[in-house]
Amino acid sequence: MSQESLRDLLVRVRERLNEGGDAPDPESRHLLGSVMRDIERRLGTGAAAEPVMAQAPRLESLAVKFEAGHPKLAETLRELIDALVKAGI
Repeated sequence: MSQESLRDLLVRVRERLNEGGDAPDPESRHLLGSVMRDIERRLGTGAAAEPVMAQAPRLESLAVKFEAGHPKLAETLRELIDALVKAGI
């Protein structure tokens, strides 16, 4: 998967996060924002892959947390995890 495709997934995650309905709690929004910034920074700089791969467990934990209240967001997070793993990032 190309970096552009990964960036598209990051955009989709942000869109899902801002969709109507019940907003995720502030702590979850903060954690997700932090993970997203880390991934974007690694993609932008071409930094070592290992730190981004370390984000997968955090993303999966957030996906589980969002499953009931934000299923589209949870699904998109899992797509992002899959894409990162397949890209070796």
